[in-house]
Formats: sequence, C-alpha cells, structure tokens
Amino acid sequence: MAIKANIVIDQGTDFSALIDVETASGAVFDLQGYTVASQMRKNYAATTATNFICSHNGALGQITISLDSSVTEVLEPGRYLYDIEITSGGGSKVRVVQGTATVTAGITRT
Repeated sequence: MAIKANIVIDQGTDFSALIDVETASGAVFDLQGYTVASQMRKNYAATTATNFICSHNGALGQITISLDSSVTEVLEPGRYLYDIEITSGGGSKVRVVQGTATVTAGITRT
C-alpha cells in the first residue's frame, strides 16, 4: 500500500508536509482510530533516527509530518530515507508512504 514520495527539507527551517492517504480504489482512507509514526534515517541499517511530529485528520485521510527548525538546523545536509506508518486500534501496522528526504544546506545563521 506504500506510495513513493520524496521530500526536501531546508536545513534550519520549519518543515511540514501534508499527505493524503487513499484506498487502493482511490477513496479517502478514514484514519479515525489510527496512530501515525514517521522517522528518517541516513540508511536502512542506521541505529539513530529523527522522529517527525505526526498528526492526522482522520475523516479526511490526511497526515501531517513536521520538524521544528531546532531539529532541522542540526541535520547534516544530504540524502536520508523515511517512511510513514499507521497503526490501527487493533495493532495492525501499514506503511503508507516511503521515499527519500533530501536535506539542503542552509546559509543564513541568525
């Protein structure tokens, strides 16, 4: 069920992305009763991860992932991998999105 979506995160800035989750037939996936988790790592085997702040609008099937500027400012520029998983109230997990997260270097220091 996972779709592929690549994201770009500007180092030192607030980041947010809105994801619409759909069923296989293209209908809105009702996320009511689900929890959302998302992480990014330098590679699949990396033991350290950056956790995204996750929320969802259940009835609309929308997930928001975000990072505060205090988090993005310490990220090393480069390519990372990320995914988003949803967990039902019964404990069933599904990966809904996966892809690369590219962190672009910041210039401005304030």
